[in-house]
Amino acid sequence: MADEVVLLSFWLSPFGMRIKIALAEKGINYDYKEENLQDKSPLLLKMNPVHKKVPVLIHNGKPICESLIIVQYIDEVWKETCPLLPSDPYHRAEAKFWADFIDKKIFDSGRKTCMSKGEETEAAKKELIESLKVLEGELGEKPYFGGEKFGFVDLCLIPFYTWFYSYETFGSFSMEVECPKLIGWAERCLEKESVSNSLADQQKVYQFFGQMRKMYGIE
Repeated sequence: MADEVVLLSFWLSPFGMRIKIALAEKGINYDYKEENLQDKSPLLLKMNPVHKKVPVLIHNGKPICESLIIVQYIDEVWKETCPLLPSDPYHRAEAKFWADFIDKKIFDSGRKTCMSKGEETEAAKKELIESLKVLEGELGEKPYFGGEKFGFVDLCLIPFYTWFYSYETFGSFSMEVECPKLIGWAERCLEKESVSNSLADQQKVYQFFGQMRKMYGIE
């Protein structure tokens, strides 16, 4: 019997984009269901009753929630193709550490940079750039975070590339100037179809934040 795989997500979510990339890397066919986060579907509420958030992966009727857990699940279930996490326990732990760092540091400061003004924007931008520079230090001269091959940490960070233009525009800074190595790394990642086909358009993301700023009276 073929696996039945369904992904519930929202186009803007970098966490949902991670799952799309992981599924594409593994060559898994799935059914994608776009969620309206202002009017969540009964399916989403049933499959993630605790957090009521996307993304949710439904595999043969069973839900898996939280993007890092989902990616690890995908890697374990479809382990024959294209491993995402390192096999060595130390390197695996290291990769999980950096994925956790990305979730704790990049998402919040990035969102605040796009959705604030004045001193709040400056503080968020400072925190965001500092965190991105830490990631640049970890990347060093390597093509990818894990070395020569695209892997778990790359997959966790690259969806935020879709927000880079919004960071720059609302935060009034240049990613190219502040984090040139990360821009080079992002360009390498985008050469992969699994990545380029899974990411949202930067301009569309910027327009969405622009609308949200108007809605919340930030402009």
